[in-house]
Amino acid sequence: MATTSRTARLGRLERPALTGVLVREVVNFSSFWRSSTFSSTVEPTIYLLAFGFGFGSLVSKIGGYDYVQFVGTGTVATAVLFSSAFPAMFGTFVKYQFQRTYDAILAAPVDTEELVTAEALWIATRAGVYGCVPMLVAIAFGLQPAWGMFLVPLIAWIAGFGWACFGIMVAGFAKSIENFSYVVSAVLTPLFLVAGTFFPLSQLPGWAQFLGNLNPLHHCVELVRHAAFGFEGWTDVARVGALVMFGLLMWRVAIYAMTRKLID
Repeated sequence: MATTSRTARLGRLERPALTGVLVREVVNFSSFWRSSTFSSTVEPTIYLLAFGFGFGSLVSKIGGYDYVQFVGTGTVATAVLFSSAFPAMFGTFVKYQFQRTYDAILAAPVDTEELVTAEALWIATRAGVYGCVPMLVAIAFGLQPAWGMFLVPLIAWIAGFGWACFGIMVAGFAKSIENFSYVVSAVLTPLFLVAGTFFPLSQLPGWAQFLGNLNPLHHCVELVRHAAFGFEGWTDVARVGALVMFGLLMWRVAIYAMTRKLID
């Protein structure tokens, strides 16, 4: 029956298939949203308070901004990373390796491309919401509201989609859950530190500035900061384009990795 339904399908990324996976994720999320929300929002907020008021007592201004405001806008990207890449890595691995959830989903008229896409869309939506929490905390501590801030959920969503696909890709290539330690230590931690969140990249050596400008997390930081303090025209358009390209690349590689994994 599943084979017959799959043969009768009309095309790629069919809306009923995507909707089915998304509805399942929403229903499942309703059972653990408190713990997920806590872990995804409290840690970036702690970074904001610790760095903002810790270093802020020593460095009043940086890059022309009050340090609390500088960090407050930057930690939005941290919240996006924590609420997208990490849940995607661990959640995806557990679902296909231990719970066998993906085997059950793929028995329905849903293919791997639709499964990965729906998962990434859902994680990106959560990241778009959670990413706003540090900014709201920063507003409570003196960051002036601006109309551009209404674009922050969209910026966080675009960045979250790319990082969600990155996490799914890592889970697809990983042979064991212990392999995630290499990715967290050697990839995510350096990207997190060299993103312009806690200090401007202009203070780094030239080679580090060059690599930092290739960091998708840095583009997210700059876009959120400019949303709060004023956009920079075509420069920010280019940053949005970089995030979109990152998301599309990770999306296709994630689909390849999961297709390879689920076939094996």
